[in-house]
Amino acid sequence: MEPRIDYLKASRGLFEAMLGLEKYLHQSGLEPPLLNLIKLRASQINGCAYCLDMHWKDLRAAGEGEQRLYGLDAWEESPYYTDRERAALLWTEAVTNVREGHVPDEVYERVRTQFTETELADLTLAVAAINAWNRLNIAARMVPGTYQPAKTRQSRTGA
Repeated sequence: MEPRIDYLKASRGLFEAMLGLEKYLHQSGLEPPLLNLIKLRASQINGCAYCLDMHWKDLRAAGEGEQRLYGLDAWEESPYYTDRERAALLWTEAVTNVREGHVPDEVYERVRTQFTETELADLTLAVAAINAWNRLNIAARMVPGTYQPAKTRQSRTGA
């Protein structure tokens, strides 16, 4: 597969705008592992190989266990996730698959028990952002495999 578009060269403003969203989300108070988990799940739904590679590596570097990552595609049937994570994954799926019935009231009612209104707004932005990244990377045919997390578990622990 050959890449099509290099966003850094073709549209630096686009790239900087997307990074601005990421900066806001990292300062939002939502837990970084939760953000990466929903990014991985949306990327599974959208079939974005580049983002799957990236967020899998980010989660592993942050110490996430393989069992939870392998079970993510079947999170509803897996006992490895907290109620808050389950709510975030449910919201992620509903917002990502918005065309399949919008975001049902039942989903909103379940999710709002785990998130404040501000957190839910930020979670929605996080889902929208990863969906945008997925579409940009799929359209550009970004080649997966070369991404490396900024900090690995080893470098943080000194091991």
